[in-house]
Amino acid sequence: MNVAYTKMHGTGNQILVVDQRNGAALPPSPHELRVLGNEETGPGFDQLMWVTAADDPAFAASYRIFNNDGSEVEQCGNGVRCVASVLANQGGHPQAFTLLSPAGAIEARVDDDGLVAVSMGTPEFEPAQIPFVADKRADRYTLESGDEKFEVCVVSMGNPHCVLHVDDVDRTRVDELGPMLAQHARFPQSANIGFARIRDRGNIDLRVFERGVGETAACGTGACAAVVTGQVLGLLDEAVDVRLPGGQVVVSWRGGSEPVWLTGNAEFIAEGIMSL
Repeated sequence: MNVAYTKMHGTGNQILVVDQRNGAALPPSPHELRVLGNEETGPGFDQLMWVTAADDPAFAASYRIFNNDGSEVEQCGNGVRCVASVLANQGGHPQAFTLLSPAGAIEARVDDDGLVAVSMGTPEFEPAQIPFVADKRADRYTLESGDEKFEVCVVSMGNPHCVLHVDDVDRTRVDELGPMLAQHARFPQSANIGFARIRDRGNIDLRVFERGVGETAACGTGACAAVVTGQVLGLLDEAVDVRLPGGQVVVSWRGGSEPVWLTGNAEFIAEGIMSL
C-alpha cells in the first residue's frame, strides 16, 4: 500500500508525519520502521508520527509515535508540533485545537509566525509513575554505574527522563553516558538522558540521548524535563530558553498541576510516498 507522508523538522529533530485520518493503512512494522527511518533506504526520520481520526469529536486527531529503531514511545514534543503544523496548514482546523496522544490530551496553538506552542501535560515526579526504582520521591537521586556515581533528576513528561547538570555540554561524554544510563536497572522502561548546563535563570544548554534513537538534534520532552527539574531545584525561572544542537525552544511552567508549555518551530522539508 502506498502511503503519503510529510517530512518536517522541529528544532532539527527529523519528523515524518503520516496523516491517516481518512486512510486504512496500518502503522509500519518494526522492520519497516527501521528501513524507512534510515536515509539510505527510506525517507529517514528520528520519529514517525502516525495520525488518525479520534473517536471523540473533542479532538482534532490522535497520534502514535514510533522511533526509527522500530520501538513505540509515549510522547514527542517536537513531533506533536509538526503534527499541529500539518493539520493547521491543511485547513479545516482552527489555529488552536486539541490532539489525543498516548500520554493524554495535548493542546496546540499555531501562531501567525509559524511557531507552535503545545501543552505537554503536568510533570510526574513520583518514582513509580515515571517509572523509576526508588524508595521515595526526591529532587535528586544518585545513580551508580561501575565505579562512577551520578547526581540526577528524574521526571516523566509522558515518557521517562533523567537529567544531569554538567559544566560544558560540548565536552560531556554523551555517546558513552547516554546509552549506559538509558538502560540503567533503575529505569524499568529505560529513559531519555538529558545533559544540561544552566547558564543563568532564563537560559540553559542541552543535549539529549533519546532511547531508541541515540543523540538527536533536539528533544522537546527532554527540554521540558530539563527545565521543570531545574525549576524544582530553584535554579530556573518560569520561562526558560533552551538551546539545543538543532536550535532553540522556550519552555514555561507555573508549577503545581499546571501544564508545561513548549514553544518552537515546525519546518517543512519534503512530501513523498512510501510503500508499506
